[in-house]
Amino acid sequence: MNRNVFNHVGVCVTDLERSRRFYEALGFAFKRELRPPDGISAKLLGLQSPLGLTAVYLTLGTFTLELLHFDAPDTPPATPRVMNEPGLTHLSISAGDLSGTLERVRSLGCEVIDDTDIKVAVMIRDPDGQLIELLAGPMPD
Repeated sequence: MNRNVFNHVGVCVTDLERSRRFYEALGFAFKRELRPPDGISAKLLGLQSPLGLTAVYLTLGTFTLELLHFDAPDTPPATPRVMNEPGLTHLSISAGDLSGTLERVRSLGCEVIDDTDIKVAVMIRDPDGQLIELLAGPMPD
């Protein structure tokens, strides 16, 4: 019997507090913060020490998002992702109040990609350029 279950999605961020405020404005709640030792983190992640890793876990319903922040001086800068770039393309969040959520996103200085607004969905970017699809209401069955 397969007992695998989904655990979390990790997103690397350049400013942990700014990203935490952004995702909390989307309805995520703080769960915990970890500062694991560099040695085991470097081995697991395939990176060189020192890392200075802080991981903040946020939840939205049963979904867990891990914000990863590295204090190491060689951490690359954020680059905006595009939908046809291989790998994780976007997160999708159902917003109970789409217009109110978009106002909060704008008030935090984050990008709402107005050209994508189809009234029932619109794309936004988190503070580091990660694409997020905001949907008006729950996903249909």
